[in-house]
Amino acid sequence: MIRSEPANMNTPRAVTRSLLSLALVAALAACATTGGTPDNAVRRVPALPAAWSEAAPAEAAPVDAQWWTRFSSPELRTLVDEALAGSPDLAIAIERVRQAEAQAVVAGASLFPSLGLSAATSRRDARGGEPRVSSSSESSNLSLSASYELDLWGRNAAGLRAAESSLLASRYDRETARLTLVSGVAGGYFQLLAVRTRLAIARENLAIAERVYTLVEARVRNGVVSQLDLSRQRSTVLNQQAAIPPLALQERQTLAALAILVGRAPEGFTVQAQSLAELAVPVAAPGLPAGILTRRPDLASAEAQLSAANANIAAARAALLPGISLTGSAGLASNALLFALDAPTTALTLGASLLQTIFDGGRLDAQVDIARARERELVEAYRKAVLAALADVGNALAAAGRGREQEVLQAQVRDEALRALRLAEVRYREGVDDLLSVLDAQRTLFSAQDGAAQVRLTRLQASVSLYKALGGGWSQDGR
Repeated sequence: MIRSEPANMNTPRAVTRSLLSLALVAALAACATTGGTPDNAVRRVPALPAAWSEAAPAEAAPVDAQWWTRFSSPELRTLVDEALAGSPDLAIAIERVRQAEAQAVVAGASLFPSLGLSAATSRRDARGGEPRVSSSSESSNLSLSASYELDLWGRNAAGLRAAESSLLASRYDRETARLTLVSGVAGGYFQLLAVRTRLAIARENLAIAERVYTLVEARVRNGVVSQLDLSRQRSTVLNQQAAIPPLALQERQTLAALAILVGRAPEGFTVQAQSLAELAVPVAAPGLPAGILTRRPDLASAEAQLSAANANIAAARAALLPGISLTGSAGLASNALLFALDAPTTALTLGASLLQTIFDGGRLDAQVDIARARERELVEAYRKAVLAALADVGNALAAAGRGREQEVLQAQVRDEALRALRLAEVRYREGVDDLLSVLDAQRTLFSAQDGAAQVRLTRLQASVSLYKALGGGWSQDGR
């Protein structure tokens, strides 16, 4: 380390000459060490298709900021608002943003000089001997010190860019958490209503089975059929009774999970809606595939992390170069209290130092290699995220389109199964057919009704998945 501390009044000029010399030495060292400037990373964004392979329905509408209101459920809107205000997951993401903001302030502080002020006062009394002799003395000093590291190679500036990019990434992660939370609340709400719908269907099917059992019981009393028919129908009744408790348990578990998403205790939490039939099934217009890059906060986060990694490379390479720091101090001192003096002693010291690592066992070079490898890793992670986003939208579009067709067909199956059961009951009552046709018609109807409820749920979930895949109305321009 080379240090210069002039003591005369021409100190600023001497320090300036020393700094010019140090800068020349550092520039020569930079040429000998690096031989050039770091290359910027080139992001390998995959080729995007011109259009989606799955076409959106004609009634599809653009994604708006509050897309969950399009399901025509005021209760869902209330639950989402409550979740955004009280969800622990979102609160965690917000605190991470605050940590990143503070870290950016810490990184930016290295670009400014640091100042320190110190003051001290002391008093000494001495007594003893014969004859008694006493003496006392006072001393005080006040000093101001400053230090500053010249960021000639941009290491500190690169650290600030990395911190700012990490801050952006944390903000995008917060938006991702928000989108995930809203999608989770909507999905949990639909799942709860689906369970309640299936529970109502199970109870309705139990009533049908009991009605048929009454019919069989009457025919047994009249001696028209044997006890075998009665036993078969009793088995059907018991099966329908056994299907109710698992659905009731699932309703309770789903309600508890939804309460946690909203940020409330499961005890006392309830939802008023009872059926999926109360909901609309909107479909979002996906736009062009290229727009996915600016719609999804997770892709924006991946891009910000890549920018931070690139800045870390610049900081790691700058660490190979010599550093120059300036120090200075000014102070007042006296053998008595300062405020009692007319002319205290003053002191001024200025200094400059140059520090260059000669040998570190390859540590700094390895840190550059680590930063480069980290950047390449994030490039591939970004490319993978784009491909996954394209697949998410394509799958959600396919599920939305196929789900609508399936729901229409399933409704037809349910209606025909109900008609077949009515005809089977009439024919059994008149003695034209045996009980096996009635049992078969019951099983078909029960399965068709339950399947219709699950297809409806699939459509709603596909709609939520499409909104989530499209970024949920968030964009970098309109955040």
